[in-house]
Amino acid sequence: MPQSSPWWMPDIYADRQPFRRARRRILAALRRDLEAHDFVEVETAILQQSPGNEAHLHAFATELVAPDGARARLYLRTSPEFACKKLLAAGERRIFEVARVFRNRERGALHHPEFTMLEWYRAGEPYTALMEDCAAVLGLAAAAAGANSFSFRGRSADPLAVPERITVAAAFARHAGIDLLATLGDSAPDRDGFAAQARAAGVRLGHDDSWSDIFSRVLVERIEPQLGNGRATILTEYPAVEAALARPTPADPRVAERFELFMCGVELANGFGELTDPAEQRARLEAEMASKERLYGERYPIDEEFLAALARMPAASGCALGFDRLAMLASGASRIDQVILTPLPETYPESE
Repeated sequence: MPQSSPWWMPDIYADRQPFRRARRRILAALRRDLEAHDFVEVETAILQQSPGNEAHLHAFATELVAPDGARARLYLRTSPEFACKKLLAAGERRIFEVARVFRNRERGALHHPEFTMLEWYRAGEPYTALMEDCAAVLGLAAAAAGANSFSFRGRSADPLAVPERITVAAAFARHAGIDLLATLGDSAPDRDGFAAQARAAGVRLGHDDSWSDIFSRVLVERIEPQLGNGRATILTEYPAVEAALARPTPADPRVAERFELFMCGVELANGFGELTDPAEQRARLEAEMASKERLYGERYPIDEEFLAALARMPAASGCALGFDRLAMLASGASRIDQVILTPLPETYPESE
């Protein structure tokens, strides 16, 4: 609901100070720990030719005007990922960024149009190392905030407990009674078979829902609320069709080296064993943009320098963590706005 008074009213500002103090302590602790483990902090550009190429992410667009009056469309980044991978191609080995990122069409208790993402990369190391990193991050955040447990909307979890690890397929079977792998053929996924299983599980679908639409509906409605209760959950081995930037697992190319970290039903982090095949990456990004155009009537350009850099990039793993969400859970805040120093207003006059 829109707040009745702006954030800068002294009483509201004072009420939120404990959350923000905890946020500062958490960020300082994470920086110290990353630097102690030989990570180099980087600061990449916010303005990009391509904001990212995920179908359901929406960017803010702007215009660059050159001294001669020439104009070019630019975007505020939705993630520092492409730039960080270029740095790996340039020779960096362990890097992290505390990045301000921007996503349009997102606002709510867990979403803010401008937010902070902690992103880090390990060249030459497996993506399982990132899972260990995530467990350590939870402990560091808890210690910095003085929190024995994290909570959100009636759910709680112990940040010091060893996280549960479960594959996406096992989670679909356990919480929805769906055999996900049976819908993943060697070529195209079985949309109709998936739809039949989802309907049998009581999930309402649209007649034109794609396989990916069905996956998202089941994940949001049946799986995510069950994750991260009591202790963190690391959801692993996403279907390859839902992991456009991750490499396939060696054991089963139907699934990819992608995981997500959940606490109290809240998604906190998204990690990959990074795809480094430029041709395969181009095909996946083009497919994402085709889906975006079908769904939303727009598409973003492909970053050609990013694809060129992949040819030189070493094998690597990377993780993106929503820092504001982490600070919110660790500090006891109920909304993401409470841990952001100067949040945007909830409402604006309508544009003519």
